[in-house]
Amino acid sequence: MPGPLKLDVRDLAVSRGGRMLFQQLSFSVAGGEALLVTGPNGAGKTSLLRALAGFIAPDTGSIVLDAGAYGAEDAERTVAEQCHFVGHLNAIKPSLTVSENLTFASAYLGGPTPSSVANRVGEAARRMGLQRLMDIPAGYLSAGQKRRLCLARVIVAHRPLWLLDEPTASLDTASAALVAGLIDQHVASGGLAVVVTHLPLGLARSRELAISGVAT
Repeated sequence: MPGPLKLDVRDLAVSRGGRMLFQQLSFSVAGGEALLVTGPNGAGKTSLLRALAGFIAPDTGSIVLDAGAYGAEDAERTVAEQCHFVGHLNAIKPSLTVSENLTFASAYLGGPTPSSVANRVGEAARRMGLQRLMDIPAGYLSAGQKRRLCLARVIVAHRPLWLLDEPTASLDTASAALVAGLIDQHVASGGLAVVVTHLPLGLARSRELAISGVAT
């Protein structure tokens, strides 16, 4: 019988440009909770997320994501294949409309079947308040609207693990509340999230991992 979704990190060390950011970092996150990663600038918070996503190789340590009962189809996939990574850059195509960006994201990320893509795109637009902007090229959006479009991509394709780096950057109070609700719903459904943030998000179920970095 498969167990619950779980991310297990043991004795992780990450360096960049010859500088050790952190070492001997261990933590676990279970499905149904969000881990808020906090700490000063330069402590390695973003590098931690990038290591979890598989973008950079840690110096030492292990990263294991057990999909458990959350999704048996994910059992043989790498951590990178099971996560949504949202970084500082929005990674949207400015020449495509909001609708085209979301449709592309759904197809690229291996989302729903073609017959249900339109429904998922519509749901993502509704939940992120983008319905009236669907035919607008993304390049014309405000900074906050672009961020909401970026975050809407987590809705159009299933991933058990969300890695979010300052997800509320550029957002007003109402939009930040939308993002918090999005994370809460994902966690409530059994998913898990690791979120780098400098601001309180007001999540229903979360705990904090403070990273101080390695003194130099």
